[in-house]
Amino acid sequence: MDITAPTAPGTQRIFTSDNTAGASPEIVQAVTAAAAGQDLPYGADHHTASARGRFAEIFGCDVDVLPVSTGSAANALSLAALTPPWGSVLCHRDSHINTDECGAPEFFTSGAKLVSLPGDDAKIGVEQLHAAANRKVGDVHSVQPSVVSITQATETGALYNLDEIRSLGLVAKDAGLRVHMDGARFANAVAALGCTPAELTWQAGIDVLSFGATKNGAMTADAIVVFDRTLTPELSFRAKRSGQLTSKMRFQSAQLDAYLTDGLWLRNAAHANTMAARLGNGLKALPGADLLHAVEANILFCRLPQPVIDRLLAEGFTFYHDRWVPGVCRFVTSFSTTERDVDTLLEAVRRLTT
Repeated sequence: MDITAPTAPGTQRIFTSDNTAGASPEIVQAVTAAAAGQDLPYGADHHTASARGRFAEIFGCDVDVLPVSTGSAANALSLAALTPPWGSVLCHRDSHINTDECGAPEFFTSGAKLVSLPGDDAKIGVEQLHAAANRKVGDVHSVQPSVVSITQATETGALYNLDEIRSLGLVAKDAGLRVHMDGARFANAVAALGCTPAELTWQAGIDVLSFGATKNGAMTADAIVVFDRTLTPELSFRAKRSGQLTSKMRFQSAQLDAYLTDGLWLRNAAHANTMAARLGNGLKALPGADLLHAVEANILFCRLPQPVIDRLLAEGFTFYHDRWVPGVCRFVTSFSTTERDVDTLLEAVRRLTT
C-alpha cells in the first residue's frame, strides 16, 4: 500500500543545504540591469564602487572588498594572506576549512598546516586556543601559530556570541596572531544575535572576513572583506593569480550591491532562521526525533530511526544523512523555504514515526 502523502503544489522537499535555493528577485533584477550597455572591467565599474560603499556603511568603517566567485576562494585567499608557508592555521576540527575545502587552504598558503582544535558545537574554546597559540613558538622544528579561523555560524549551526568572539580575539592578539572569520552564513548570525556587523567582526578583533552571499539569495558572489587594509595589496595580487579577479566584476558586484540594499541580506537570513526554528520546534514534539543541538541559525541536526530516514528519501525528501554517525540527519532551511515546506516534512516524520 502506498502511504506517501500527496505533495502540495509548489512544495519543496529539498533540505540538503541553503545553496540549493535560487536567487532573490532583487538580485536577479540587479544582474539584468548590469547586463545593459557597457562598463569598465576588473572592478572599475560603478556597481563595484556602490557595493564597496554599502560594505563600508554596514560595517561602520572603511573596508576593502574583493568580490570572489566562491566561499572556498574567499577562505583560501584570506588565509594565504594571513600566514606564511611555515605557519599554522588554528581552527576547529569540524570547521569547513578543515573538512570541506579539499586542501584549498593548504594549497593556497603553499603548505601552511591546519591545526584542528576541539570544542563543543564546533566552536573553539578559549583555553584550547590559548594552549595552541603558544605551543612551540620560536621552535624552528615546528610550524608557527599564525592565524585563528572561526566559523560563524558553525558547521553545526551554532553561533559564537559576542563575548566568545571578543575572548578569542584577545587571546589571538596577545599571541600576535591574526584572526579570520569564515562567514559563509554571517548574515544568519547577525540576524539571530542582534549585534551589529561591526561588533561581530573588526571591533572584536577580526582582521579579514569571508562574507557569504551565495547561500542567502545571491547567484555567484561572495566577498573578502578586509578590515586590516595593509593586507589588501597582497590579497589583490593573490586574487588575480588565482583567477578570482574577474573582468566583468560588475555582475558579482551588482549581486552584492542588491544583497546589501534595504536590508535584503538580513531579511533573507531572518526568514531562513525562522523556518529552522519552526522545524526544530516541530521535531521536538515528535517522539521519534531527537534534536542534537539547539537551533540557533538555519541548520539543525537530529537523530531519526533508519527506517524513517529510508522512507523520507523514498518519498523524495533530500537531506544529508550519511556523513556522520548512522541515524544523524542534517536539515538546512533557506530564504526560499516556506512554512508549507517545513510542515510537509514534519507531517511526513510524524506519520512515519507513529
